[in-house]
Amino acid sequence: MPARYGDLITNGNFTVGTTSWWAGDPAYVTMATPGTGLEATTSTEAVNLWDAPVGQDNLLLRAGCRYTLSFTARASQPGTTLRAQVGLGADPWTPTLDKTVTLSTADTCFTFPFTSTLDTATGQISFQFGQATAVTVYLTEVRLTCSTVHEGFYADPDSNAAKWLSANPDDPRAKKIERSLARRPGARWFGDWNQDIKVDIDAYVSAAAARGQLPIIALYNMYNRDSGGHSSGGALSPEEYRAWIDADAAAIADRPALVIVEPDSLAQLGALPNDAAHRERTALVAYAAQALGALPATTVYLDGGNATWIRPAEMAVRLRDAGVEHVRGFSVNVANFDAVDVCCTYATQIKTELARLGVPKAGFVVDTSRNGSGAMDAEGRHVEWCNPAGRRLGVPSSIGVGGADYLLWIKSPGDSDGSCGVGTGIPAGTFSPYLAERLIDGT
Repeated sequence: MPARYGDLITNGNFTVGTTSWWAGDPAYVTMATPGTGLEATTSTEAVNLWDAPVGQDNLLLRAGCRYTLSFTARASQPGTTLRAQVGLGADPWTPTLDKTVTLSTADTCFTFPFTSTLDTATGQISFQFGQATAVTVYLTEVRLTCSTVHEGFYADPDSNAAKWLSANPDDPRAKKIERSLARRPGARWFGDWNQDIKVDIDAYVSAAAARGQLPIIALYNMYNRDSGGHSSGGALSPEEYRAWIDADAAAIADRPALVIVEPDSLAQLGALPNDAAHRERTALVAYAAQALGALPATTVYLDGGNATWIRPAEMAVRLRDAGVEHVRGFSVNVANFDAVDVCCTYATQIKTELARLGVPKAGFVVDTSRNGSGAMDAEGRHVEWCNPAGRRLGVPSSIGVGGADYLLWIKSPGDSDGSCGVGTGIPAGTFSPYLAERLIDGT
């Protein structure tokens, strides 16, 4: 079944060669992947743009849904014309997006948002560049994402906020919490509180798949989790953790999911007692990266801390050592409060450092669940991390800005960080209507 949400393009970075991609008549156009990305070459025999296409089929498009096509391209000759189309993959080949761009010899990123006029499971993306001359087009980072927020991501019907609503329907805060929190999609966290992790993840992913939506999952069961802090716990041994990850991967299998791996696990390396513990933690994250990154329809992000914690160069080393090359990229700001622009600047710095370390294609996501007011108080000081006052809900889960793949509600708004701040007396992970209302009102 074609993917409906998340990234609709398979192998958009061409990391497994030309798998899932086709080319037109070999007399007119050929494909190769000698390095990073696709090299598509046309001959002088291809007179019209459509004589030399490359593309991908079986995309599921829904009429009225908003999509974004983005790609990076350059050409062997400046002034080369490239036509990008999304439309029907069969006669009458009706396009719902048709854009023509002019390429230079330098990589340029193109982004085109559009609303689909088609409702089809046989959609097609094509790039056409026949122009009666021999030319090579270099193409990578091809992404087609559904940006219809509430339809695209799965809203957990059994979130802590939803459970509170079910138990307190007449509470005067119920309507506000339902409208602002419970209906909005965000991550469900899985950890040592799950009695049968394989059954629980399978049920959650199955429920999302039944609605044609993308589930957001946060895995939080690291051995020696939170280094004895408010959220301590996790697997009882490295061996138990690896078995747990194997069960996670088996439960997700070949279905779409977006997975955040072990918030804080790499940022907290300095809190571990010795180098051996550092290496063990890094190896466990790497095990998760390889196991989950091998799944065919799962988009995986390791956690990269937040903008005021670990310097970008050091975080890049930690992510590299933990196998970020095996996954889509990394997350920032999980359960934190920094504004989107601050987060994107930090993540972009990490990306630059990763590229220097030989990992050039990492993407990133930003947790926007509680960053609507940023992380500075009225006196210009950075707020404490644990249930600070004056914070506000951020942008709901959606397509990203500022270079981010997505903006996501990863932390569950209204769930306490621990018995601290304005949440004194409320254990970590417990939903509080008091905290929820403060986030909604920004108090």
